[in-house]
Amino acid sequence: MCGAELQTLPESVQRVVRVLQDAGHPHTPVMLDGAARTAQQAADALGVALGQIAKSIIFRRKSDDAAVLVITSGDLRVDEKKVQALVCSGVDGGKLGRADADFVKARTGFSIGGVSPVAHATPPVALIDAQLFRFDEIWAAAGHPHAVFRLSPAQLQVLSKAPVHDVTAEAVAP
Repeated sequence: MCGAELQTLPESVQRVVRVLQDAGHPHTPVMLDGAARTAQQAADALGVALGQIAKSIIFRRKSDDAAVLVITSGDLRVDEKKVQALVCSGVDGGKLGRADADFVKARTGFSIGGVSPVAHATPPVALIDAQLFRFDEIWAAAGHPHAVFRLSPAQLQVLSKAPVHDVTAEAVAP
């Protein structure tokens, strides 16, 4: 992506592009015609399975007000108790809470519906759900409700520097 093309993108997408370029990632973000604020909207727009959409969900760790990023398949629900056990154990209070739109925007630099797994304003505590590895190719938000980028689960792990855990409410057979 050349400099002129990059400057026509929203600033939040430009941040994602720079991180992907700096990492040598082979795929640049794609701007969709319609919004993809939900995993279903993204899957429909891309013509892929719902599970191939990598949802970036932000929680709030109450003890230190840290953002906790959980990246999971679009067809699954996060088990907050599993996440809490992984990121709050040994932390005073040990509670995980929901993050409101203002918290998400302040910590990540992204609005809900466009939270990328990379290029956060403040690096979050991050986890990747093991179920994403059911797919060879996945798609993630690229910082805007109309922007997505393609990658593999292994590339996601490298780009996000997040460990892989079972954090979903119901596992899907491979």
